[in-house]
Amino acid sequence: MKKEDIYYKAMLARDHRFDGKFFVGVKTTGIYCRPICPARPKRENVEFFNNRLEAEKAGYRPCLRCHPESAPMSPVWIGTSAIVKRAIKILHNQETLDFDEDKFAAMFGVSARHLRRLFIEEIGKTPKQLASENRLNLARQLIVETALPITEIAFASGFGSVRRFNASFKERFKRNPSEIRRNKITDENGIKISLPYRPPFNFEALMYSYNLHRIGKLEWFENNRMHRVVEHNGKVGQVIISNDPEKSKLIVEIDFPDTSYIHSIVSRVRNLFDLDSDPVIIANSLEMDAKVKKVLKKHPGIRIPSGWDPFEIGMATILGQLVSIEQGRNLVDQLIEAAGTPSGLVIDGENIKLFPTPEAILKCDLQNVRTTLIRKNTLIEFSKAVIEGRVSLEPTQEVEGFIKSVMALKGIGRWTADYMALKVLRSTDAFPSTDLILARVLELHPSEVIEKMSPWRGYAAALFWREYSVPLKKINSKKS
Repeated sequence: MKKEDIYYKAMLARDHRFDGKFFVGVKTTGIYCRPICPARPKRENVEFFNNRLEAEKAGYRPCLRCHPESAPMSPVWIGTSAIVKRAIKILHNQETLDFDEDKFAAMFGVSARHLRRLFIEEIGKTPKQLASENRLNLARQLIVETALPITEIAFASGFGSVRRFNASFKERFKRNPSEIRRNKITDENGIKISLPYRPPFNFEALMYSYNLHRIGKLEWFENNRMHRVVEHNGKVGQVIISNDPEKSKLIVEIDFPDTSYIHSIVSRVRNLFDLDSDPVIIANSLEMDAKVKKVLKKHPGIRIPSGWDPFEIGMATILGQLVSIEQGRNLVDQLIEAAGTPSGLVIDGENIKLFPTPEAILKCDLQNVRTTLIRKNTLIEFSKAVIEGRVSLEPTQEVEGFIKSVMALKGIGRWTADYMALKVLRSTDAFPSTDLILARVLELHPSEVIEKMSPWRGYAAALFWREYSVPLKKINSKKS
């Protein structure tokens, strides 16, 4: 059977496992759709594309019903050259809406002109055009799913003027913003948007991991919902994340006073729950071994656990060295109490402090953090290295370079470096083999077997933590 026929069958089935893995161009309408779109065009009227950029390069515009620009990204990044693949990944996960072509190109050691040429040759758009489209994609989601005024959405999606926003929006979607908002949304209690994923999705395992490693009073869990206090430029708000398994999407409720930060919050939630993961590709790699296949069958849809903020993860990892998870969590609480700043929020009668910045760590004597002097000095040295740029927390950097830079700091060994690579960089191939649980696992699943799972060994680590640590318990009590 031809690949196109398989795609057409998947489209007819509206199978969420194929969402974002290919797109359908409808010749009679000039639009392109996700395979889960309610539309059912005839076989002779469609053609298929590996990604949405290919569809747009061919002249198709996004469907107004299924919103193809909101589909999960493919883990096989678009483009042929390494520079373009990495650049697109950064653009997709970019938290800031500011874009400077020269600074962006300098990240890859090339000129802006050279990077533009590569982008035009490979995907038909410049980096700046792609960055602008990401802003417009967010804008359309906010128009369709929230009650935010369109003027406020224009500024939230990074545009300096409403006139420019309206013109850019119409050019991309062939409709004015007001024409997109067909249904009046009356819910004024914050912002609620949906983020799709490919099933199976082991949401419970991620929630268990995040509850186990929760960051002070900034995170708590109740009724299978994750609550997180967030801060940006001195402003504080909350995010609530829950799962809608029937529709294969997360529901994100945002209560934050500055709408320009919505883009960053959405990006962080996508990374936190590994929403662009392709469970089929990962399973194909992990199931090469019969023993691992049995474990995966018990926990389908495993995702890599990470954290809300990379600096938080790094500090918690250092404090978690050679102590139990509970002890590590208590040390994180003590660090926040010692060096954190008041958020202004009071939850259940408790004043919430924000996680300290690297600068705040250097100003605090850490006397009330009950850990060793060596570990305190490591916290200080790590903070200095981040401030001075000796250690980067950028998730798209080369893993080996990151490991080398953090291991150059006194008090950081191989376990800490590998663990940070997995959770800070979200490296799909990091496997902290010296971890207490994983070291025991290697007696059951030899390292030669794990090596063959590259580049998805990070998922093997997540799977083994899930299977061989304490049994998963349903999260249903607040701050349990």
